[in-house]
Amino acid sequence: MASSGNKQLIVVTGPTAVGKTALCIEMARRLGVPIINADSRQLYRQLQIGTAAPTASQMQSVRHYFVGTLSVGQYYSASMFEQEVMALLDELFKASDYALLTGGSMMYIDAVCNGIDDIPTVDDGIRALMKRRLAEEGLEALAEELRRLDPEHYETVDRQNPRRVVHALEICHMTGQTYTSFRKAQKKERPFGIVKIGLNRDRQELYDRINQRVDQMMADGLLKEAEGLLAYRNENALNTVGYKELFNYFDGIWSLEEAVERIKGNTRRYARKQLTWFKRDPQMRWFHPDEKENIMKHICYYE
Repeated sequence: MASSGNKQLIVVTGPTAVGKTALCIEMARRLGVPIINADSRQLYRQLQIGTAAPTASQMQSVRHYFVGTLSVGQYYSASMFEQEVMALLDELFKASDYALLTGGSMMYIDAVCNGIDDIPTVDDGIRALMKRRLAEEGLEALAEELRRLDPEHYETVDRQNPRRVVHALEICHMTGQTYTSFRKAQKKERPFGIVKIGLNRDRQELYDRINQRVDQMMADGLLKEAEGLLAYRNENALNTVGYKELFNYFDGIWSLEEAVERIKGNTRRYARKQLTWFKRDPQMRWFHPDEKENIMKHICYYE
């Protein structure tokens, strides 16, 4: 919780399509600060349309960090994000009492606010090996191996998520220790206050915005963007709503109409997942995105 007299990190989050970008650009201008992006997919420069990344004009009006800084083949993690954002905040707080972090990636926001366990970085050899094994043996076989090597983590991990299963096995093989042994779940102290603002709308209003956004993405060229990324479809960055469904269209599994409807449905499902995660946080104060003045008053309360 923020306290009087501290440097303040303002965290603005909420479900996809709720209206974070437009509000935060206005907030950044009023506070005279840049925007730190916490959307894990907007880091990848090739995923501009499908992630609703800030436009060129938006990027010119307010400086953004962590947008379009990676290529889809590059490895990145919440732990790396934590380290880089903490280093950036050291510099930003020299010039301002405020910093603004916004996005909807739950793990990335949690990493900055609470810290993340010091899990070793996986070397390229192990990563390549496990990627090949996933392709050859399948997810079920790797999940069974995880059950043998780390039964405790096996019980809690999302066993339908290849990235989670594979990463745990990478750590087991690289270190000779269980993934569980590195999970201390100890909250780190931060040298600044944190003000958390959650944005939400009426459910039908949010769903309508999601559906409209998907239609706009298709009009803006999402199909062509996805087609240009087919060669990278097995990269983790492309395990993303909007691209996965269109890959099934290219494979002839779904019609284009069905693929678009699946994008809308899966995006609505992801929005519900985001809200469930963020609503667990008792420090989150919720607003409608149109409540701009109330949001600014809430921030200024901590001055």
